[in-house]
Amino acid sequence: MKRNIVIAAVTAAALIGGGTATALATTGDDDRGTAPRADVSVSDDDDGGVRDEAEDRDDDRRDDAGAASAKVTAAEAVASALADTPGTAVSAELDDEDDDRGDDDHRERAAWEVDVLAGDGTWHSVRIDPVTGKVLGSEREDDEDDTAEARTALKGASVDAAEAAKAAAGHGTVTSVELDEDGDRGDGKPAWEVETHGSGMGEQDWRVDPKTGKVTADRSHDSDHSDDAHDSDDD
Repeated sequence: MKRNIVIAAVTAAALIGGGTATALATTGDDDRGTAPRADVSVSDDDDGGVRDEAEDRDDDRRDDAGAASAKVTAAEAVASALADTPGTAVSAELDDEDDDRGDDDHRERAAWEVDVLAGDGTWHSVRIDPVTGKVLGSEREDDEDDTAEARTALKGASVDAAEAAKAAAGHGTVTSVELDEDGDRGDGKPAWEVETHGSGMGEQDWRVDPKTGKVTADRSHDSDHSDDAHDSDDD
């Protein structure tokens, strides 16, 4: 009897209020009943980093594929860029596609992007075809604030970007080389940072001494990954 009264009251309230009413009906005539079940939702963010790891693996596979398809090495790309724009190459990176263009139909073609510091202190970004080695284009960059730092870091250096890439090439296909003016974690010792990709090896990072050409493994990235994993465990 009580159940019928409750249902009738709820129905009347819904009709009068014009809304939707929800009631918990007991299974017996007394006040004892089954406690309501709480809805539990799981956020996509609570995946323990599995999604991020999968995306990282996909990125590595794309980078490996891009490195394998490039016929022009980092050293050759640097040489082509300097032939077009004389100066000092400070970085070279294999860009498999330009994600900043917004959609797949309007992305720029894959290319080596070489940053060159000209003798007059101006910066230029030169794009090199990774298959033919031809210059695809060049544009001036507004990086004048970095000029003094780059020149200080390269003072007394006998190893340039192309030579640093060649030195690390024995560890895999070089996909980027960049001058680190401040040194590893700001230790004040400049170095060339080189990234390589090898079949089944994924991304590896190396440091090349600009004076001696000595190649050592860059452990700073390993430390960063360990810190991220520790933070993930804490979460």
